[in-house]
Amino acid sequence: MNQVACPAPRPAPRRLASFALASVPGSERVALTQVADSVADLNLPPRRLDKLKTAVAEATMNAIEHGNDNRPDLAVNIEVFYSGTEIIITITDHGGRGDQGWAGEGGTEIPDLARKLSGDQGPGGWGLFLIRRMVDGMEVTAEGERRTVRLTMRTPAPQSQAGGLRHIGGTARWTSP
Repeated sequence: MNQVACPAPRPAPRRLASFALASVPGSERVALTQVADSVADLNLPPRRLDKLKTAVAEATMNAIEHGNDNRPDLAVNIEVFYSGTEIIITITDHGGRGDQGWAGEGGTEIPDLARKLSGDQGPGGWGLFLIRRMVDGMEVTAEGERRTVRLTMRTPAPQSQAGGLRHIGGTARWTSP
């Protein structure tokens, strides 16, 4: 009889924050600040944190402008999760303009400055292009009238906060925190 070993199930990601913002200019700055505060204890290197904040701000601006048509009465909903190895952020809007606001979401056309200046390529497309380069993963999904951008960023391996006896290279050594 053959037995197949199944990997242990991964624990569900832990929610770090959940908030809603009005679709008004400046909400993207509130979003990046709240996300940064919620992941502060995860020891992201400063450069990675800056990239995450940039991606969150850009995705929030897209949600405000393209998803919610700049309507203050429509909220942008943001959730932040931590899986133990990565940060997961979801940014959900109301899908206001349909697919027009998310042209290029499939990544079929990379923005080209020369083509944009000559008029051969439309002026948009820079937001998602930038976001994709700031995080480790990005996906856009639609469900009914809502559209969600899911951003993921791997985190450094957790470091022990306590000192103690460690086995390093076959030798037991005392380490400090």
